[in-house]
Amino acid sequence: MCRNRLPLARAGAALLSLSISAALHAQEGPTPTASDWGGIGLLQTPSARMSEEGELSLTASHTSPYSRYTVVMQPLPWVEGSFRYISVANRRYGSEWLSGDQNYKDKSIDLKLRLWQEGRWLPEVSVGARDLGGTGLFSSEYIVANKRFGPVDASLGVATGYIGNRGDLANPLGALDDRFKERPGVNTPGDFNTSAMFRGRLGVFGGISYQTPWDRLQLKLEYDGNDYRHEPQRNNQKQSSPINLGAVFTVNNSVLLHVGWERGNTAMVGITLRSNLAQAKPMPKLMDPPPAARHRAQDNADTALPAAPDLATADWPAIADELEENAGLRVKRIDRNGQELIVSAEQRRYIYPAQGIGRAARILDPHTPADVSWWTLRNVRQGLPVVETSLERKTFNDYLDDRIDQATLSRHVEMTAPYARRSENLYEAPLKHFDGGFNVGYRQSVGGPDGFILFQVAAMYGATFRFNDNLWLSGTASYNAYNNYDKFRYDAPSRLPRVRTYVRQYLTTSDFTLPNLQLTGTRQLGRDLYGMAYAGLLEYMYGGVGGEILYRPMDQRWALGAELNWVKQRDFDQRFSFRDYSVTTGHATLYYLWGDKRRIISAVSAGRYLAKDWGATVSVARAFDNGVTMGAYATKTDVSSKDFGEGSFDKGIYFSVPFDFMLPRSTRARADFLWNPLYRDGGARVAHSHSLYQLTSERDSEIFFRNFDAIGK
Repeated sequence: MCRNRLPLARAGAALLSLSISAALHAQEGPTPTASDWGGIGLLQTPSARMSEEGELSLTASHTSPYSRYTVVMQPLPWVEGSFRYISVANRRYGSEWLSGDQNYKDKSIDLKLRLWQEGRWLPEVSVGARDLGGTGLFSSEYIVANKRFGPVDASLGVATGYIGNRGDLANPLGALDDRFKERPGVNTPGDFNTSAMFRGRLGVFGGISYQTPWDRLQLKLEYDGNDYRHEPQRNNQKQSSPINLGAVFTVNNSVLLHVGWERGNTAMVGITLRSNLAQAKPMPKLMDPPPAARHRAQDNADTALPAAPDLATADWPAIADELEENAGLRVKRIDRNGQELIVSAEQRRYIYPAQGIGRAARILDPHTPADVSWWTLRNVRQGLPVVETSLERKTFNDYLDDRIDQATLSRHVEMTAPYARRSENLYEAPLKHFDGGFNVGYRQSVGGPDGFILFQVAAMYGATFRFNDNLWLSGTASYNAYNNYDKFRYDAPSRLPRVRTYVRQYLTTSDFTLPNLQLTGTRQLGRDLYGMAYAGLLEYMYGGVGGEILYRPMDQRWALGAELNWVKQRDFDQRFSFRDYSVTTGHATLYYLWGDKRRIISAVSAGRYLAKDWGATVSVARAFDNGVTMGAYATKTDVSSKDFGEGSFDKGIYFSVPFDFMLPRSTRARADFLWNPLYRDGGARVAHSHSLYQLTSERDSEIFFRNFDAIGK
């Protein structure tokens, strides 16, 4: 073994000498890059560094017998969250009749928090936990520090659990309580493993990253804190040396390649795909119409000016059509109140409200007489007046003529809660009763014992019939085009009413289904109070009746909501028949928006869930200025961990990205991704088509002003 370690030790010493020599030059330090485990680090170990705020990455790496697939989110400069699947090549998931030759899959969630940033003398320090909410097979807790020296970034840390399995040091917390001296085994897979946190002996780990003179290449040297003699599932690995060597090659800003030599005897290969969602900009909108051309008076005095517009004789149907085609506004009505022209409309295309009102102002200007000095857009969502945005006409024209800047223009925009006032109606749009279209649906189940990815592609038709602005019937028909659900055989055990774990039956019983068919009514109950009622086939597992109310004062950080539902479980064919199970379920929710520079949306809901359990759900999400959100949630009810089953309680990570970033035509549609490690019956809630909090999101005027530059597009 000593002979095997000697070449590696020499290589490490040579690399360290090279780093110290290079530190004498003013070379920039290495950029933080992913470890084998996806989070920022060296190879097997984490570092105190973080990605840039808003970064989303996917890292796939293989070090026999483990293949790791990790998604990492950086919602805040000091918070890194990860979720991961590990495929263990020499272990099978289950019995051959169920899993065939599928490798064992382990699920896990990681969290790292930065305690403070690097200063002139102090290092950067972070604390974290690996496999925090998964099976706990690879669970570990650590504290690590980093300091830069020219092109070298050095890290040093200690860990309990998997990362520190070598156990170099006694746990100093043992002086306070003997329980910290030994680390217990995992009790319930999917729990947060708090009973084992920071318990057991400490392993020392660390190393350096070296930025070579070639910008694309970074080298890593690491002292591993694990000796691989206590691997999960008795899958111990031979370690010839604790020194790991690696290199990272940056193909471009989005793609990085990783190679390494670990444990003194095993190769590592990996790839990272990354993107910063907070900095994402919409792609050029080649399929959008250009803003309407302005009709301006000519400087030449001999040029005849057009006659003054007359609101009474204006072609309002044509103007309404142009507002929808060019400004994305489906007009409900147009009114005049003194010097103010009021357009009540729903924005259906542009994700940033300022863009819609800027385009609308260009269209309205040539049709509006000089005595109208304000344009007001009353934003209506699903029949609910949400917010009124008023733009001073002269100031906007001065902005278009480059006589004032954007900051000055913003001071001449007013946003208020809609209120009733006497006005002269100029135009009432005819109700568009029917709207529908085809699309493609996709559904998947990831990480189960039947197969790593089970999926379905379906042809779907969605339609809406409106009786009036506040009452409509909407539904979706789905036909299976292709799936591999023939492998779906496993029903998870459950001690609770099977309110969600019949998922296999719902996905495999019928090719033609009606996922939803819902009658919905909305009403503004007061200046800041909204209500919604609904009935029908609310989602693919449940039908019933329910209602929601929301109190959301204009421009306040808080809102209060409540919903109550009576639902019955649908038959597996997802048509019009039902099973015997029914339940009354409902929740009260407090929403709160934290922070000024960085906006954190929190929601705490308490009430009764589908399995008749009582408890609460906490959701926290970072909302970026461009519309991207990253968040996590957890639900804990009066169901015991034993009765809940694997997972102990419901939890998950999610992010949402506007499709507007990816398409050549503006759209308000979004791509939503939710990952929860296990699908169980406890803490389950019924779904329905709309949420009042989402429908009234533009009551927060910061959304408008943070993207105010869109007003000129």
